[in-house]
Amino acid sequence: MVRGKTQMRRIENATSRQVTFSKRRNGLLKKAFELSVLCDAEVALIIFSPRGKLYEFASSRRLLGEGLESCTIEELQEIEQQLERSVSSVRARKCGAQPWQGLKEKEKEKEKEQPENSPNSEDHDDHDSSPTSDVETELFIGPPPARRTRRLPPLPN
Repeated sequence: MVRGKTQMRRIENATSRQVTFSKRRNGLLKKAFELSVLCDAEVALIIFSPRGKLYEFASSRRLLGEGLESCTIEELQEIEQQLERSVSSVRARKCGAQPWQGLKEKEKEKEKEQPENSPNSEDHDDHDSSPTSDVETELFIGPPPARRTRRLPPLPN
C-alpha cells in the first residue's frame, strides 16, 4: 500500500494546520539532531511558527563539552563567554525582560546619583555613552513577513 502524495498548498483548517506544523517541526528538529550526531556536522535550525514563536536547534560539540582537547586558551575563553551570554539571555527570557533593560535601569540610577555627587553637574551630558553602535546590514532575523493570501488554481493531475 502506498501513501498518497501530499499536495503542497496551505491547509485551510486552522486546527489541522497547527497539528501538521507541530508534527513536521518535531520531525525537522529530530532530523537536524540525527544529522549532527551521525555525520558529525554542525547544524543550526531556526523555525518561526505562524504566530511568530521561535523554535531553534544548534549543534555545537564544543558547547556540549566535546572535542575541547584541541582548543586553544583563547578559543576556550570565547566558548565560555558565549555560554555566559546564552545563560543570561535565557534567564532574561524566563524573567520576561530584555537583557539590556536591567543595564539601562542601572545606568539611569548612576546618572541620577552622579549630578548629586559631582561638582561639575552642569557639564554632564545627557547622551548615551555606551561603547555600542548601530550597524546597518541586509540581514534580517525575525518572523517572516505577513503573507498575502491569494487563491492559486489547482494543479493539473
